[in-house]
Amino acid sequence: MKIVIIGGTGLIGSKLAPLLVSRGHEVLQASPSRGVNATTGEGLQQALAGADIVVDVSNSPSFEDKAVLHFFETGTANLVTAAKRAGVRHLIALSIVGTDRLESSGYFRAKLAQERLIAASGLAYTILRATQFFEFVGAIADSGRWDGEVHVSSQLMQPLLADEVAEALADVTLGEPANGIRDVAGPEAAPLADFVGRWLRKRGDTSKIVAAADVPYFGAALALRTLVPDEGARIMPTRFDDWLSKTA
Repeated sequence: MKIVIIGGTGLIGSKLAPLLVSRGHEVLQASPSRGVNATTGEGLQQALAGADIVVDVSNSPSFEDKAVLHFFETGTANLVTAAKRAGVRHLIALSIVGTDRLESSGYFRAKLAQERLIAASGLAYTILRATQFFEFVGAIADSGRWDGEVHVSSQLMQPLLADEVAEALADVTLGEPANGIRDVAGPEAAPLADFVGRWLRKRGDTSKIVAAADVPYFGAALALRTLVPDEGARIMPTRFDDWLSKTA
């Protein structure tokens, strides 16, 4: 089968492509750097010619509220139109656990808009919502730094390894359309502050951690379980400490 990955040269796309190739499929890694831009429509129809499956793992270059909403609404509308014209039989999108629970976040509102456009498209589809990646715990820590301290939420998170996001996405891509949402998460739910603390100590950073329930997560307030999946999620095996032990 021909599989087109929108955002195919990014973190997840670059991990997903070789998994699909290893299973015997033709894969096109589409991205603006390769002449395919879903937001503008440049090269999109040509890229989808003959495609059986399309996987959207693209991400906005700007997280400003209006910009990110434009990226996901316009890009998804263009992608749906092109996919219908090309006769694509399965559209998959990578989204975020908690998308429908954090509408105070402009980014999450934009992802929810993307999900709704896909669900209403008439195409056979699957949305895979993933929890936060291990690889971004450092960014969470950095976003909360001020006055020599690291301020971070005490609400729960259940992160996973990016490689295992790609693995779960490959299985979804080659499976039957769910025409709904599936969740994937790591094996351990704990406060964000706990994961951040372990990440900092691994790097020899002794900054004081200030944890509280009302500390915002990239500008948005969390409830206890905003970022953890409900029952029925696929749980991937790698634990955060095991990943930390292998990182520099």
